[in-house]
Amino acid sequence: MLRVDLVGHGLTEAVRKARFPVDESLDEAGLAALRRCTPLDGAQVRTGPERRVRETAEALGLAGERDDRLRDMDAGSWRGTEMSRVPQDQLFAWLTDPEFRGHGGESVTDLVERARFWLAEIASAGADTVAVTHPSVIRAALLVVFDAPPKSFWRIDVQPASVVRLHHRGNWTLRLG
Repeated sequence: MLRVDLVGHGLTEAVRKARFPVDESLDEAGLAALRRCTPLDGAQVRTGPERRVRETAEALGLAGERDDRLRDMDAGSWRGTEMSRVPQDQLFAWLTDPEFRGHGGESVTDLVERARFWLAEIASAGADTVAVTHPSVIRAALLVVFDAPPKSFWRIDVQPASVVRLHHRGNWTLRLG
C-alpha cells in the first residue's frame, strides 16, 4: 500500500487578511501551528516552489525535491490583491465557474488536472511521499480521489498546517484519523 501525506503550508499574513498570495513567509502563528503537524517518516519529500511552502518543510525538518506541480493555484493579475478589492462579478465567477480564467491565471479545472497527473505519477512510482504544498492543491487532489466535479472545489476547507493522508491500492482513498 502506497501512502501520501499532503501537508498544507503554515499560516501567512495573506491567508489571515484574505489576500491572494504573492510569495510571502510564514508568520509566527504559522510556525507555531506546525508543531502539531506530524507527516510520515521515511518517505520521499516533494515541495512546492513558494517560500511559505519551503519554510513549512524546513520547520518540519523535511528536506526534499522541489516540484513545480505542487505550486499554488495561479491567481494571475489578482496576486497580492485583497479579495474585497476584486470586482464582485469576477469574484463570483471565480467561486462558481471552475473554468474561470478572467484573472489571467489558472482555473480550478486546470489545477485539478495538474493534481490528477501528479497523483498518477506518484502512484506509478510507488514510493511513500510527503508533499508540502497549498490548500488549493490539496483540495484539487481530494477531488481526484473522490472523482468529484471541479465545482465542488470550494466545498473543501483545508486548514493551514494540516496533514491529509491518502492511500493507494489500485485506487486512491482518503485516510481519516
